[in-house]
Amino acid sequence: MKIKQYQVDAFATRAFEGNPAAVCPLDGWLDDDLLQAIAEENNVSETAFFVPSEKGYRLRWFTPVKEVDLCGHATLATAHILFEKLGYAQQVITFETRSGDLFVKRNGRQLEMDFPASSLTPCEISAILVEGLGQRPIEVLAAEDYVAVFDCEATVRAITPDQGLLSQLDLRCVVITAPGSEVDFVSRVFGPKFGIPEDPVTGSAHCELAPYWAKKLGKNTLSARQVSKRGGTLTCEVKADRVVLTGSAVTFMEAEIAF
Repeated sequence: MKIKQYQVDAFATRAFEGNPAAVCPLDGWLDDDLLQAIAEENNVSETAFFVPSEKGYRLRWFTPVKEVDLCGHATLATAHILFEKLGYAQQVITFETRSGDLFVKRNGRQLEMDFPASSLTPCEISAILVEGLGQRPIEVLAAEDYVAVFDCEATVRAITPDQGLLSQLDLRCVVITAPGSEVDFVSRVFGPKFGIPEDPVTGSAHCELAPYWAKKLGKNTLSARQVSKRGGTLTCEVKADRVVLTGSAVTFMEAEIAF
């Protein structure tokens, strides 16, 4: 069997920045164990698989260790491949996913992703979280992830987490964030439970961060930078219970899986 595979740098304007994602178009679903094995072999933060559907496409995402409910950068990567490599001619793609229908619109060289917003709830600051980050945040909130808020960008950039301690926490990832010096807010994302020590750029985290910072800053359109080693920039617009994330992507590699 042979499967076409692309590798895309998402939330990037050139190769070697943003977040790498593997993208595999399929005619029909393969066995879940095989999908997971491909993702493990790729060893990037997410591998996306998609098949045609009546609405558009059914889309699934796998980290090297498990399937996830929502992934922003691999959705961006998939839409990029459909538009740039597979001849998708309409302006908007509908993806049916475990998180509901997601929409990606082409706007020049940018792609606009329409995702569900996620509401954060304040929670106690756990000792494991503080020890794992090596810094005590101003506040901690929770949704799919723990979101730890700090006072400045420099603190976020300087943190060296204890991945073993963070992996003991019960939620998906730990997101750290602060006001930005050149953008509205910055962030980093740690997901050791999912085989991702630090995710370079995380669309799903911005579904939590954008509503929080929109309320804090009194504005619905925000500029954001994920200050990982590779880094990535995106624009977030909060629209009621949805968040529109805008970014670009670059194809790094075209390959073929043979097994």
